[in-house]
Amino acid sequence: MYSFKNDYSEGAHPRILNALIESNLEQTAGYGEDCYTTKAVEILKEKIKCENVDIHFISGGTQTNLIAISAFLRPHEAAIAANTGHIFVHETGAIEATGHKVISTKVNDGKLTVENIKAVLEEHTDEHMVKPKLVYISDSTEIGTIYKKVELEAISAFCRENNLILFVDGARLGSALSCEENDLELSDLARLTDAFYIGGTKNGALLGEALVICKDSLKEDFRFHIKQKGALLAKGKVLGIQFLELFKDNLYFDLASHANNMAKLLNKEIKKMGYSFLTESPSNQIFPILPNTIIKKLEEKYSFTIWSKVDNNNTVIRLVTSWATKQDAVKDFIEDLKILTK
Repeated sequence: MYSFKNDYSEGAHPRILNALIESNLEQTAGYGEDCYTTKAVEILKEKIKCENVDIHFISGGTQTNLIAISAFLRPHEAAIAANTGHIFVHETGAIEATGHKVISTKVNDGKLTVENIKAVLEEHTDEHMVKPKLVYISDSTEIGTIYKKVELEAISAFCRENNLILFVDGARLGSALSCEENDLELSDLARLTDAFYIGGTKNGALLGEALVICKDSLKEDFRFHIKQKGALLAKGKVLGIQFLELFKDNLYFDLASHANNMAKLLNKEIKKMGYSFLTESPSNQIFPILPNTIIKKLEEKYSFTIWSKVDNNNTVIRLVTSWATKQDAVKDFIEDLKILTK
């Protein structure tokens, strides 16, 4: 059975494994104070085109979200997220467990707008309610859409006008920035956000995210927060080595481009068969709407996520491609779907 269920089923790109093996018996400092992590930070700052950022490597996306958001907010403050947002739907109340409410607002395409944020602010008017303080967005979003520069600029300007913290979940940032439709760069994120992270777990690394803190007031004592939440790894070099390997050349974006290309092939051919989609996704997650009878047949050979029910006969499924997705497997899926569609 071939999996289109997620983009972290495979282990890691061979270059990363080789780098870990080559450094395996080398003695280095712990807790991310090793030479590899230092070099990885230097390279990322070059890629971001900004020296005035703090970069921390954390093992996973949920850990990064909960550590960052709980560190950035005071006890009475809350985060604003789309109703599809990862911190609202798929993190088992991790943010709420740190004492901070997630205020959700309904969106159609996974993306927050200034109007969404403004509506939340207008509803929370006094000290009898939590105070909305942090705006959480994902790029790409949980349903595969991406933010264009004009959209991020508008949100950024509104957040600054209203003293809100703008935080970008970049678990699939590689896919977002590698899309043909994308017009954002890493340097734009450093310019327009207060903090964001660059996801490695879902783009060729064994594990790890690179949290970039741009706003000076959010930087102080952040390693204390990482340690207190149990995420300051003694063998921190394991994370540093991986990001050094991903960013010393264009490997990170090459891997993301492959994932996008595989999804694009699926998208194109499924559309040719006459099927519609939940969203117009240019990234490595696509959401075709298929008859239930066909889905049951496909499940005999492939694994994927059942996303949402459309009606009694049709369902949205999620297909996710990765840096390691085999083109032959994509072609097999397409051919099997063609046969079942006839």
